[in-house]
Amino acid sequence: MTVGIVLITHDDVGAVLLQAAVSTLGMCPLKVEVLSVKRSDTPEAMIAKAHELVDSVSEGDGVLIMTDIYGSTPSNVAAAMLGPADVVSVAGLNLPMLIKVFNYPHSTLEVLFNKALAGGREGIMAFEVV
Repeated sequence: MTVGIVLITHDDVGAVLLQAAVSTLGMCPLKVEVLSVKRSDTPEAMIAKAHELVDSVSEGDGVLIMTDIYGSTPSNVAAAMLGPADVVSVAGLNLPMLIKVFNYPHSTLEVLFNKALAGGREGIMAFEVV
């Protein structure tokens, strides 16, 4: 069994990041579902859909939810999924974060949670003029 992943983002941000990660790696090593939240969607409808997606990726080792902007509707939907000990969430989704998680597909939920945080932080770099 492995950890399942749910991406909850504005519009198609999650789908595009997933596509880029899979293209970069040549495969998708974990079970992933994407919830694209549109401006017209109600939080209640998105929470119901998120429950379905969490259930569909859960194989018993937990679910990591990654969302784009903390405090936004997608992150509020992600927060509504928390409660069970086997569901955790990280905001600030970016491509380095997703690829970092995909590089450790057999890790525990706790390890993947920490890899997501590290990947997000370490993927932000300042370019210096040479």
